[in-house]
Amino acid sequence: MIDLIIRGDTVVTPQGVGAHDILIAGDKIAAIAAPGSIAVPDGTRVIDATDKIVIPGGIDPHVHCKWHLPNPDGTANLTAPPDVVSKAAVHGGTTTMLDFTRASQGKDVRDAIEQREEDWHGHCACDYAQHLMVEGALPIDLPGQIGEAIQAGFPTVKIFTTDITPSRKGRMVDFGDIWEIFQILAANNGLGVIHSEDNDIVMHMYGKLIREGRAGFENMAEVHNTLSEDVSFRRVIRLAEKVGAALYMMHVSAATGVSAIQEARHRGVPIYGESLHQYMLYTKEDYKRPNGQIYHTYPSLKGQEDHAALWQGTLDGSINCVATDEICCTLKQKLQGNRIDDTTGGNAGVEPRVALMYTEMVGKRGYSLRRYVDLVSTNAAKIMGLYPRKGALAAGSDADICVLDPADQRVIKAEDLHEADYTPWEGRKMDAWPCLTVLRGKVVVDNGVFKGSLNDGKWQHRRIAEDMLTAPRL
Repeated sequence: MIDLIIRGDTVVTPQGVGAHDILIAGDKIAAIAAPGSIAVPDGTRVIDATDKIVIPGGIDPHVHCKWHLPNPDGTANLTAPPDVVSKAAVHGGTTTMLDFTRASQGKDVRDAIEQREEDWHGHCACDYAQHLMVEGALPIDLPGQIGEAIQAGFPTVKIFTTDITPSRKGRMVDFGDIWEIFQILAANNGLGVIHSEDNDIVMHMYGKLIREGRAGFENMAEVHNTLSEDVSFRRVIRLAEKVGAALYMMHVSAATGVSAIQEARHRGVPIYGESLHQYMLYTKEDYKRPNGQIYHTYPSLKGQEDHAALWQGTLDGSINCVATDEICCTLKQKLQGNRIDDTTGGNAGVEPRVALMYTEMVGKRGYSLRRYVDLVSTNAAKIMGLYPRKGALAAGSDADICVLDPADQRVIKAEDLHEADYTPWEGRKMDAWPCLTVLRGKVVVDNGVFKGSLNDGKWQHRRIAEDMLTAPRL
């Protein structure tokens, strides 16, 4: 039985952009049909999306909810939980988020997964999945547990090549252990999701700038620098290439990282790149603005040439996804550190991401709607093992839908959002804003009114298509 029809004249499907009726039965798309070609059953709701843009629900592949947030005094808090972040997500047209389970936070990997699920089940208004995260010195039995977890629907494993700051010792995984994990990934159709910086260079620069009395956060780009990204990316890529493992490079911030990915793809290495909206729209000069910490996340903002390379990467295939690295905290917490070694990372950005990228890609840079949808939804689904269940308006796919209204050209204000009490996007005018969000056939936001529930979100079992892991397919 058809429960809902969304009728639009600009509907973005895998086949192209056109006028279609999206027929929804239960939680699935039953058919994509020519407008009015199928009779509307009695009692079926019809939503007119004429003069609007209908796309698959956004997918943010990199968020941190209810996450450890260190304070400069050595104490720590937790960031906002999925109860808050997921509601902001659906208000902004995002219907799936991927967070992280820290393998070290349980008796074993299975226990860590079960504990993390307690943070999400019944606390999330959108669908979700978890990357596994391994840190520090790895227990001898961990690789086997990782293999089991991949088969159980957790095919992505996050690895740090740096401790990030001097106070976060224990994050970095030694290169030999990375080698072991890569072998497990290759054998089990897993994907390495990498925070890649050269730890020696980063820690050397912390010491150098502190000795020179230049420890202000405005110097962050000198610490988390382009050389570090270059050296680390190429080392990790070389190892993966030898082992036969596939990679997803998280939060690419520099032209050197883009080049390393591009060269590897030309050799046939199955590697994909993610950047963040703040890296693509702000540079290290923005650190000098009042409250410049609000633009920061780790590694760091870079220069104009890096900015340009990231945008070019979205066109040549080096950058496949635009994520947020979501850290939802208060402005006070975001500003609590002002040194290179204590500035709060992450950003509250999951709500404006879909509209912001539409404005920047389609409105300002002339991207096609198909490429825009790839970068905010479809590519993440394909890379992370969710496609075609997610990321597509197609028969059989989950009925996850975002409708953008070009008539709503609002100016972003923190007071209008649902995440934090600040936004790094304050004052930016949008070319469109979501007016409808549908999650698996249920209208969860309608003209800014939340109609969903924190019980709506479901954990998503993932399995990455084998062809995505043997060569770069996007």
